[in-house]
Amino acid sequence: MNAEQAAASADAVLTERRDNVLLITINRPEVRNAVNGAVAEGVAGALDELDGEDGLSVGVLTGAGGFFSAGMDLGAFVKGESPWFGDRGFAGIAQRASRKPLIAAIEGFAVAGGMEIALACDLIVAAKGAKLGIPEAKRSLVAAGGALLRLPQRMPYHVVMELALTGDLLPAERFHEFGVVNRLAETGGAVDAALELAAQLAKNGPLALIASKRILQEQYDWSSQEMWEKQGAISGPVFASEDSKEGANAFKEKREPVWKGR
Repeated sequence: MNAEQAAASADAVLTERRDNVLLITINRPEVRNAVNGAVAEGVAGALDELDGEDGLSVGVLTGAGGFFSAGMDLGAFVKGESPWFGDRGFAGIAQRASRKPLIAAIEGFAVAGGMEIALACDLIVAAKGAKLGIPEAKRSLVAAGGALLRLPQRMPYHVVMELALTGDLLPAERFHEFGVVNRLAETGGAVDAALELAAQLAKNGPLALIASKRILQEQYDWSSQEMWEKQGAISGPVFASEDSKEGANAFKEKREPVWKGR
């Protein structure tokens, strides 16, 4: 990556540390935060930062300008620019997100690839009235950035089928009823609500957060014969960590724990 490309990625995706929370903002409001190569590279870099810094426990991902993302930048796509980045896939997140918990904060809309970015996150906070959906079929495209794989695990089959085949959008309130959206916020308040949720998560042991997320993500295809062994391989090091002893001591001493991440 040359200096010009690095600058483009830095401008397209902004990061800001809020104590032990990393706020990641897709910053292309002039094209409704559509995903081009710079966004994919910038999001991937932000997730690397989140996972690589011991002082960070949780990430919040949002979009600038009052909306989350309109998905793939079709203009850039037609010109041959790829919105995929390395093994992280579409938007630098769809196939491999962060090891640490990540919260999507949605204002306005999260549609097509924008919806798929949100689905790659672990929790979703959305402003009331925000529109969500996968309208790819209206452009003879396929929601191949994860929506058709993840939504059937989280919503009723026939509802997902209708979303995919009609391409129609639904309000955040409807997705909240299905449990896809964790929390609803007032218009303009999604980021603040997500940061509040992130702060709640960040009080917990960082090793426990990473292990719990990993187990929940990986357990879908574990057989009954192997699930306890595989869970133990992930959770065992957490139980043996300094932080687990600190958590127990802090509870006994009626004080806040001081986590070391080891």
